[in-house]
Amino acid sequence: MTAPHQTHLTAEYDSTDQARAIERSIRPEIDDIEGDRTTARLCRNGQHVELTVKATDLVALRAGINTWLTLRGVAEDSFAGLQ
Repeated sequence: MTAPHQTHLTAEYDSTDQARAIERSIRPEIDDIEGDRTTARLCRNGQHVELTVKATDLVALRAGINTWLTLRGVAEDSFAGLQ
């Protein structure tokens, strides 16, 4: 897949433990959600979690961004509920 469109979504959390929990919540979805038009990459560095979404077209990029922001939001809400 040639992906001329991409975006980087970075979030900084209060602690490394929180960032790790968010990363671990999202990571299983990376291979399950990718399609013919979008791919995603996830990395964590300390308190920062970065998602890179790449897509073949802008419509797919928008859909990918919405999907990953939703998944990240659910992970954040779940972590907050444990506090």
